[in-house]
Amino acid sequence: MDSQRKKGILDVCVLTAVCRNPSYGYLIIKELSPHVEISESTLYPILKRLERSGCLETYQEEHAGRKRNYYRITAAGREKIQEFLDEWDEMRRVYQFVSTRFQR
Repeated sequence: MDSQRKKGILDVCVLTAVCRNPSYGYLIIKELSPHVEISESTLYPILKRLERSGCLETYQEEHAGRKRNYYRITAAGREKIQEFLDEWDEMRRVYQFVSTRFQR
């Protein structure tokens, strides 16, 4: 898959993982891993990028004597998910066009 397309899809997947409840890195990976391959080294730059763009907010809570970073979606993050869903219909039409005309 094209790296830019995959980057956008991973962003939306991460936002979706926190759209109902705030979450933290390990739990986000655990939730996403049955659906998409993602590692810690991939996740944390995505989280930072989404935070810088205003799609996520971060806060800390203590857990087992250590501070844990939690991520929660913002209105901008919800809009990003909705934009993805709106674009998906168009992508399906393009896929249908290409797949019906391309001969291997």
